[in-house]
Amino acid sequence: MGWEASSVKDTAFVEGCLKMALWRRDHMKRPVDPGMIHHSDAGSQYTSIRFTETVAREGLVVSIGSIGDAYDNAAAETVMGIYKNEAVAKNSPFATGPTEDPG
Repeated sequence: MGWEASSVKDTAFVEGCLKMALWRRDHMKRPVDPGMIHHSDAGSQYTSIRFTETVAREGLVVSIGSIGDAYDNAAAETVMGIYKNEAVAKNSPFATGPTEDPG
């Protein structure tokens, strides 16, 4: 897994995340095997020529979810939904600042 912070989600942003993930695998002595799958959604930053060339250069195979369904990432969406619900639940230890109930 790789991460990065940005005010925009563009090709450079997702490339930074990919490069960090690849660096971490190398650092943990688990380099990418040729043909490993990189799965993403169909956002323009992932379908750009630049990003697909970067992925190919790293020996990865691109996999993109189909537009309009979330079958391929339903489990991840469910987990994220749970975290979001926890963050705004009444008496949540995460409810401070802007998400805090003013009543």
